[in-house]
Amino acid sequence: MRRIYESMIRDQFNNDDQMAFVVGPRQVGKTTTCKSLVDNCFYYNWDNQNHRKIILRGPDAIAEELALNILSDNKKCIILDEIHKYSKWKTFVKGLYDTYKDRVRIVITGSSRLDVFKKGGDSLMGRYFLYRMHPLSIAELSTHTIPEQEIRTPGYIGPEDFENLFTNGGFPEPFIKNNLRFTTRWKSLRKQQFFKEDIRDLTKVRELGQIEILADLIRLQSGQLTNYSNLANKINVSVDTVTRWIKILESLYYCFSIKPWSKNISRSLIKEPKLYLWDWSWIDNRGSRIENFVASHLLKAVHFWTDIGFGDYDLYFLRDKEKREVDFMVTKNNNPWFLVEVKSASNKSISKNLVYFYNQLNAPYAFQASFDMEYIDKDVFSVKGPVIVPLRTMLSQLI
Repeated sequence: MRRIYESMIRDQFNNDDQMAFVVGPRQVGKTTTCKSLVDNCFYYNWDNQNHRKIILRGPDAIAEELALNILSDNKKCIILDEIHKYSKWKTFVKGLYDTYKDRVRIVITGSSRLDVFKKGGDSLMGRYFLYRMHPLSIAELSTHTIPEQEIRTPGYIGPEDFENLFTNGGFPEPFIKNNLRFTTRWKSLRKQQFFKEDIRDLTKVRELGQIEILADLIRLQSGQLTNYSNLANKINVSVDTVTRWIKILESLYYCFSIKPWSKNISRSLIKEPKLYLWDWSWIDNRGSRIENFVASHLLKAVHFWTDIGFGDYDLYFLRDKEKREVDFMVTKNNNPWFLVEVKSASNKSISKNLVYFYNQLNAPYAFQASFDMEYIDKDVFSVKGPVIVPLRTMLSQLI
């Protein structure tokens, strides 16, 4: 299955010398996508013992393997997978890039967030472009071309694909299989790998049982305000420990946080974030899964638009001390751009809170996105002001 990220990275390699850092959850499709960039791309995985021996010999050993000292018409391509597990990975990558960048295209892939390893400054600054790879989405199922601007024209996917995406999730393998029994087994294996391998290998946490319980509590409370004290009491650890463990779960792409927007809102609540899962199929409650489904689509869009250079985008929710709330707000260059209130059913009346915050923030767009509403082939961004729209139409215009 071709991914939009393939076009992104190929476009970069046609125009720029920087390395491509491709990060995202385990099994989201990073390696498959990167291997399809060019024919005969050289692949080294830190978890492979033979590959590790070559890497430990240094950049010159890689150069010898790739014959980089022999004149060639075209640049070679090398993928270094999970290289961040090597304690001296930055020194290795910097040496390889600085010495051979005119002869090789370098792709770094990993299932840990890059910024988790930024200690004492980033010695690779300016040498790479970052791509945050997400699961499949409605827009990516309708097209894998790079848009010329943020908002696409609407794109239709059939009801079977939509239900498959919502039920089995956006990770390629369970989506392609479209079989609930397979998805259940796949999720069980992935959970075991996550807690028994990823957390054990990449962190100093030894209380794996407690952090697994914390992860399950986050799953059950998806989309709710995060009460650190309550979580700490439930697993019998300190608030500081819970906070640190949640950051670890975020860094390894189990969950992501959305903070409340505090500017331009009188009596705003500026404390607890909300947590959502990268894989919405893990959430049993239908209403919570719908909200997480939308959160994932919006996060994918703001990451893509930022990574490709359209501008600086971010995702927030809105809530004030009167407990008026709107599910999501996307900002563009630190200014409110569009608001999204998610509804399961096709309500005939617009949320009063959506109208209130729309007037407070002067955002150009405000959508009440209905999950059950049928797709309409009309640009929802052609309407200014609060409007009820089909969720599947709105999301198809993103990434």
